[in-house]
Amino acid sequence: MSKLTLNYKAIVKIMGIIILILGISMIIPWIYSEKTGDIDAVHAFRICCPASVIFGLLVTLLIKSRKIKFRAREGYIVVASCWIVASVVGAFPYYLAGFADHYIDALFESTSGFTTTGCSVVAGKFLSGGLLLWKAISNWLGGMGILLFVISILPALGINGQIIAKAETPGPVLKKMTVRMSDSAKILYITYISFTILEIILLMLSGKVPLFDAVINTLGSISTGGVMVHPTGIAYYDSVYVEVVIAVFCILSSLNFVLYHYLITGKFAEVFKDIELRAFLIIMAVSIAVCTIALMAATDSSFGTALRDSFFQVVSMSTTSGYTRSPYMTWPSTCQIILVALMFVGGCASSTSGSLKVVRVLVMFKLIWRGCIKRIHPRSVVAVKLGKTAIPAPVVSGISAFVVTYMGIFLFSSFVLSFQGLGLDDTLTSALAMLSNTGTAFGETASLGNFSSFNPALKLYMSCLMIIGRLELFTIIILFSRNFWGRDR
Repeated sequence: MSKLTLNYKAIVKIMGIIILILGISMIIPWIYSEKTGDIDAVHAFRICCPASVIFGLLVTLLIKSRKIKFRAREGYIVVASCWIVASVVGAFPYYLAGFADHYIDALFESTSGFTTTGCSVVAGKFLSGGLLLWKAISNWLGGMGILLFVISILPALGINGQIIAKAETPGPVLKKMTVRMSDSAKILYITYISFTILEIILLMLSGKVPLFDAVINTLGSISTGGVMVHPTGIAYYDSVYVEVVIAVFCILSSLNFVLYHYLITGKFAEVFKDIELRAFLIIMAVSIAVCTIALMAATDSSFGTALRDSFFQVVSMSTTSGYTRSPYMTWPSTCQIILVALMFVGGCASSTSGSLKVVRVLVMFKLIWRGCIKRIHPRSVVAVKLGKTAIPAPVVSGISAFVVTYMGIFLFSSFVLSFQGLGLDDTLTSALAMLSNTGTAFGETASLGNFSSFNPALKLYMSCLMIIGRLELFTIIILFSRNFWGRDR
């Protein structure tokens, strides 16, 4: 066996690119803060923006990496490092602006942004315009994946981005689009940007949403981050039109982005026969119907009001956006159970949404059904299929391992958060809110509208949990494996 060898220079170079991108992204909220006279935010961005740009530029230009193909080991290191570095660097504007009294609070806020969790940990304060814009931008960058953008420029640096794309598991399945990963990344970002521009226009057409609000709500819904402009959430606008537009784009961003490539290239049959898409829409439709009936039965709500509330909240939880427009924590238990279940399921694979993903849930149900048939007919050979396609045994095994690991981390995290001494609903849903990147909990936490009740150590753990959820477990877990850091074979 040979020694462990890593292309450290290439790894550091990519980190430099990430920091450079973050620094450039800070220019927009900096300008906005200057325009609105937000002195604290201006002070923060005057330091953070130039420092990030200069440091990132120096690292990118001065480090000469070898032109070699990335291996899996390096890909996992880059992906994990990217999200950690982005969260750490992105925290400084919150801290220097005085929004967060402690850096851990700022780190939680930053991590919440980049992982599209969208929640806050600071009590009694609401983000100023400049910081709110920064959080929305971090949502947008994290939604599609910062690395996905980087992959599109890596060939110019002599670095193959295929391994990085595979390790960035929440991102789109690039191999289904084009041969070159960089071309696929560009296609996806064009789609992402097009959705963004379209939603901004549609929200402004309502006449109730000014440009700033339209931008924030768009960046939050496209990324399924759920960042809100006003403390009262979407209810502030009191507009069915606005709620429908936001909900529709949350849904669009929670679908497999590969489907849009099929639509563009005229492969309509591939879209219509996609079983995950159909299952996702059916799950939402049934959930809306049940919640509507339950709300009408348990409250004095009319059909229209119950349907409106159910539609928006179900979409919010299904897409892991975490938006609110009504006090869901006071809803009947039937509705609350459905909402929690939707938080577990999440959206489609290769989308901006988080949690387990619909396709994994489908495979697990198919696996359970196969187990039932095998009980009746022990000698029968039953394949696990999605539609007419048989799922290979290694894929089924991988999905099973993922689901078991996910539930294990959820239960362990619930145990860890229980040391805060909150109620069971707070503890369980807070762990789920972080791991699923939904950012919405129940109980006392929901009443407060933030996670300020947790102590600093648990806030740090929750920040790590958000990154683990965003990277879908194994990308982080594998770094703690002895074999990962062992000698090359």
